[in-house]
Amino acid sequence: MPLEERKEEKKDSGESFPEIPEENRGEEQASLPFDIPDFATLLKKQSYALAGRHSAVKTCLWLRKAMNDEGFCYKSKFYGVQSHRCLQMTPTLICNHRCLFCWRPTEVPVPAPGEWDSPEKIVEESIACQRKLITGFGGSPNALRERWLEGNEPNNVAISLSGEPTFYPYLPELIEEYEKRGFTTFLVTNGTVPSMLAKVNPSQLYMSLDAPDLETYLRVCQPKSPALWDRINESLDIMKEKCSRTVIRTTLVKGENIFSPEGYAELIKKASPDFVEIKAYMHLGFSRLRLDRSAMPAHAEVLEFSKELAKHLGYEIADESEISRVVLLSKDGKKSPVRKVSFKD
Repeated sequence: MPLEERKEEKKDSGESFPEIPEENRGEEQASLPFDIPDFATLLKKQSYALAGRHSAVKTCLWLRKAMNDEGFCYKSKFYGVQSHRCLQMTPTLICNHRCLFCWRPTEVPVPAPGEWDSPEKIVEESIACQRKLITGFGGSPNALRERWLEGNEPNNVAISLSGEPTFYPYLPELIEEYEKRGFTTFLVTNGTVPSMLAKVNPSQLYMSLDAPDLETYLRVCQPKSPALWDRINESLDIMKEKCSRTVIRTTLVKGENIFSPEGYAELIKKASPDFVEIKAYMHLGFSRLRLDRSAMPAHAEVLEFSKELAKHLGYEIADESEISRVVLLSKDGKKSPVRKVSFKD
């Protein structure tokens, strides 16, 4: 369906677009808090590829390792995702959190787009960006040519690169468009737009939960408004009713939010997710300006906290990845590969 028709359809049904934070609606600030002249230069410096007017693609460390036959990421171990065929993207760089542990430059204001691109345009351009970003592996003596050829045909999309994807008003249609092309779809949200979370049905729906209480949430996630905590709790309730596979993901920051496993458990019980991922903060990107390296928990600390959380939840440890400092919990202690969502025209 053309974008103009989608707009009219939303108007006719009384639907409203997700509310964009006020500071993202105006003009971009004239000066940035870093020695970088403008936002576009910053994105280029961080090796993002822009897909259309407001979407972006970026390859991760594990895609590069997979290309060079140096291993796969924990998503491969936990869910069967092929790292070299995983497309990491976001339909918007806007976010309403300024998390201490975020590797992106949360201090930099992101201007809201004057016009939203269509899902079809974003999918086409994101795939083209991925192919361009991995071009070098085609002639690299260190890369496996078979992996490079497969990488040119990505089959999983991680909508989790940067920003809050639920601000994109056509997110359900975007997920559907990827699925039409044979992708499995991973969507990661901070849960602050429950109205959009209720509409989406990816192959696997992640929600970040990085605090056991409001006070910790305000300190660690630095939301634009304390009222967003209520929206997060609403989203937890919505997740319980989803038909998608669901995951609660918690990033542990030493000295900030590694406590009260019973508090996390009470919140997680609202969502009753299929899986829970407990992962260590990694001292990367712009988070290094906010946190010391000592804020990274060791894998043993992540595992210890995960065991305590599992007791309170009634879950079991299903797997772990020491190199990524992440532990997977499930209701029965088992894991299974992600499957494509069945799509009907």
